[in-house]
Amino acid sequence: MRLTASEDIVRMRSAVRQLAVAQGLSLVDQTKIVTAASELGRNALDYGGGGEVELEAVENGMRRGVRLTFVDDGPGIADLSLALKDGYTSGGGLGLGLGGAKRLCNEFEIDSKPGAGTRIVIVRWRG
Repeated sequence: MRLTASEDIVRMRSAVRQLAVAQGLSLVDQTKIVTAASELGRNALDYGGGGEVELEAVENGMRRGVRLTFVDDGPGIADLSLALKDGYTSGGGLGLGLGGAKRLCNEFEIDSKPGAGTRIVIVRWRG
């Protein structure tokens, strides 16, 4: 799913919620994955110049969940450790985006290099 405008974030949030419901995630877990997706999608749009998100239903033995992969070709993140700290912002926000998204997920993986874009994979498992 392409993320090129604010309307795409709205559509993505709806699609993530539908997938979370289909995977049997609780309302709390649905809210967590949708909130994390919203933050990461907005970051891809605002800082990465747009990007894509892939939505997947995942299973691991008896566990079911949702995996989202965000990719952009933006400028990348120079200092990942700093970017993941609460309170840090490169824009005008509260600085809770990446760290907050990480806390809302069961799994969080980020790969970003200056000039090479950013790839973030998150997973939320059913409760």
